[in-house]
Amino acid sequence: MAVRNRTRLRYCAWLIHLYTASGAVAALFTFRYTANSEFRAAFIAMAFALVIDATDGPLARAVEIREQLPLFDGALLDNIVDYLNYVAAPAFLMLRASLLEPGLAGLGVAAFVTLASAYGFCRIDAKTADHYFRGFPSYWNLAAFYLFVFAWPTILNTLVVAILALMVFAPIKFIYPNRTIPMRPLTLSFAVIWAIATVALLLEMPAYNRILLYTSVAFVVYYFVMSLVLQIRTARVTHVSLGVISE
Repeated sequence: MAVRNRTRLRYCAWLIHLYTASGAVAALFTFRYTANSEFRAAFIAMAFALVIDATDGPLARAVEIREQLPLFDGALLDNIVDYLNYVAAPAFLMLRASLLEPGLAGLGVAAFVTLASAYGFCRIDAKTADHYFRGFPSYWNLAAFYLFVFAWPTILNTLVVAILALMVFAPIKFIYPNRTIPMRPLTLSFAVIWAIATVALLLEMPAYNRILLYTSVAFVVYYFVMSLVLQIRTARVTHVSLGVISE
């Protein structure tokens, strides 16, 4: 019986890895749709990739996937797929959709995005021991989506993207939505509302319901503000603890 259960768990582990790898197929569709200027379809493909990324981790932990397949590096697979979906594909979309400044300026910022995020993905401490992202976590798919929706001037878009790319190097901790413990129930509740509103926005593109749009953006604001609040709170607790020890 124990052998059968172990075999079943190994099959489940391989299926979960296959599920993770299917995110690369979603990235391929994103590139294809973007190349054909089918931006709504490209964002929908990105949304599928986001769903896969949000759900494969809990599945992997449920079957203790590293224990089942110790010779297969699921974390490396996850990083490869994430880089395609969260960096390469949206950077290409921002250029193809003319969201950035034309010419070398926009191309240079897009290149900076790919380089900065390559650094971010390769940092050993990119995910902290207390389950935060260190530095801006390369959510370029979301950045591209909101820049596309708001249709700001390209100079403003380029400035926003450049600032976010610089924040990849910043020693700031950002919430890891389904793993950061403080405020997790609230964060996950808001994330569900955000997902519903954002999917509805995708389905009605290129028209946008303002209530849905502001509901979607509200979670982005919450994410940045709460990340800053938790960072400050953690710094204060650490400072107090060090003060007590020194006394």
